Amino acid sequence: MVPALLIVAAYLFGAVPFGLVIAKAFRGIDPRKAGSGNTGTTNVARLCGAPLGVLTLICDAGKGAVPVGAAMCLGLSVYWCSAVAFAAIVGHMYSFFLAFKGGKGVATSVGTMLPLAFAPMLIAGVACILVIWRTGFVSAGSLTLVTILPVACVALGRFDLLPLTVAVGLLVAWAHRENIKRLRRGEEKPWRKPKDPA
Repeated sequence: MVPALLIVAAYLFGAVPFGLVIAKAFRGIDPRKAGSGNTGTTNVARLCGAPLGVLTLICDAGKGAVPVGAAMCLGLSVYWCSAVAFAAIVGHMYSFFLAFKGGKGVATSVGTMLPLAFAPMLIAGVACILVIWRTGFVSAGSLTLVTILPVACVALGRFDLLPLTVAVGLLVAWAHRENIKRLRRGEEKPWRKPKDPA
C-alpha cells in the first residue's frame, strides 16, 4: 500500500509546473505561450533569464529527488524506487495540472538519479555538459545524457537500474523528437548566441 501511495504522490509532485509558476511570478510570462512553448528549464531561462532558469532547474530536479529519497528512506527496493522515479518524471512531462502537457523530463530525470545512481549520473552529466559546451545545443546535451546513463549504469554494475534508465531514455528521446528533426536539418536553436563576425 505504501509504495502505491508513494507512486501516486510522486506523480502529483512531479506534475507541479514550477517553470510556469516561476515565470509568471517573477516576470509575468506564460512560457506555454512564448519561446518553445515548454515549461522546462531551457525555455524559462531563455524567456526570463539564467537565474530563473537555474531556479526552475533546481525545483524540477527536486521533484525527482524528493520522492525517490523518501522511497529510499522507507527502505523500498530499487525496483519500487525506480517506479517512484518514473512516476515523478511522467508527472513532469504529462502534468495533470497542464492538461497532460509539461516539460521534457531531463531535469526531473537528473533529480531522480542523484540519490539512486550518483556515479552513473555524474558520468552522464559531465558528458551532457561537454556536448552543450561544444555544440551550444541543450537538446543535444540532453539526448547525450539519457543515452550515456544506461551505459554508465552497466559499466558500473548497476544492472538493476537498466529498466528505468532505458525507459527514461526512450521517453525523453520521444519528447525531443522535434529537436532531433531540427538538429538533422541544421535548424536547431543554440543556447548561446552566435558570435558576431570580426
